[in-house]
Amino acid sequence: MTESDLTAVSLYTDGACKGNPGPGGWGALLCANGKERELFGGETPTTNNRMELTAVIQGMSALTRPCRVTIYTDSSYVKDGIESWLANWKKKGWRTSAGKPVANQDLWQQLEQALQGHTVQWIWVKGHSGHPGNERADALANKGVGLKGQA
Repeated sequence: MTESDLTAVSLYTDGACKGNPGPGGWGALLCANGKERELFGGETPTTNNRMELTAVIQGMSALTRPCRVTIYTDSSYVKDGIESWLANWKKKGWRTSAGKPVANQDLWQQLEQALQGHTVQWIWVKGHSGHPGNERADALANKGVGLKGQA
């Protein structure tokens, strides 16, 4: 199977937290072949960064076969972490450049696993700027604030 044979999927993700830490929510909007699927959930207590990561993990985990995925996120933490920091964290035994333990290591490992088998492109979008996919993901994340689990 070549890359052009893979289904093209757009994944819009966002996290929300009322207080940091506090009750949080995550939202993911999957778009492929003219169809959409909305996912959301929450945790309490949690942090905004954990919810941003969880949104991508849950969106990617919903895919049942290898796809060509464009992930839209307003979290530079998530995008930079996966594209720039992850390899060095792993080389250093999950330590930052300052020698401290990497925050959210459990979720970074889950995200890395969820991305396996897919061709992924990351696109950062400015949050709360009217980007339709990001606005919908934000609404889903806010819907999930304080939920225990996934809806």
